[in-house]
Amino acid sequence: MMVKNNLFPGGVRRALTMSYDDGMEFDYRLVDIFNRNGIRGTFHLNSGRLGKEGAVRAEDVAALYKNHEISVHTVNHPYLTQIPDAQALGEVWEDKKRLEELCGYPVRGMSWPFGAYTEHAVSLAAACGMEYSRTVEATGEFDLPQDFMKWHPTAHHDDDLTGLWKRFMEREFDQMLLFYVWGHSHEFDRNKNWEKIEEFCRMAGGAENVWYATNIEILDYVQASRSLRFSADRKLVYNPSAQDVWISVDREPVCVAAGEFKKL
Repeated sequence: MMVKNNLFPGGVRRALTMSYDDGMEFDYRLVDIFNRNGIRGTFHLNSGRLGKEGAVRAEDVAALYKNHEISVHTVNHPYLTQIPDAQALGEVWEDKKRLEELCGYPVRGMSWPFGAYTEHAVSLAAACGMEYSRTVEATGEFDLPQDFMKWHPTAHHDDDLTGLWKRFMEREFDQMLLFYVWGHSHEFDRNKNWEKIEEFCRMAGGAENVWYATNIEILDYVQASRSLRFSADRKLVYNPSAQDVWISVDREPVCVAAGEFKKL
């Protein structure tokens, strides 16, 4: 008996998540594309811009992003690394508070305005209850983050998504693989290339061996999978988390239910 590695929900090895910033009016079209193809993701909103010209209407937020996640992008989109700490804390905290009033659930993550962050900025964000923060430092790889407060995506949507997706789906290694795309919906309108995201979503959506998830769902699941406790001989496992976790045993997917002590 060999416990090889952890798996995503349903016993799959691959996951896809999307991440889009600013909450501009082009999100209406982007969300529709995602929904038609079974793609899910996270939308990082500036609450101070909602309802203004070119932005999503505040009253539409809950329904528009219903199948996705709403996340912090600060109230006014400043450089958090260039303002006083009290102002930076207010930008994150007030955005979290306002967005929670609109969506009706705890908002727990963010992306950095302009991609700018420092170790100190990370500590301020964490103090406001942020559990992850996405950077703009695309890696071209599919590794799970070791530090969710410096979560680097795989690619920007203007990168070669087709080539990356082919490599992602053909990769033979047994570990969990994450494909993470980020961007801004207004870029598709500015560059007149909506067909790029349409084609990617048609290609990537609907695969039985891929888990489609929001950023926070990825974080929660990975943390649950990392919390598994094994006996020294790997024949016993305990799942102390509140959600089911999948592992590979002799190359077969096995579910360890929330709170379960399981003999393998």
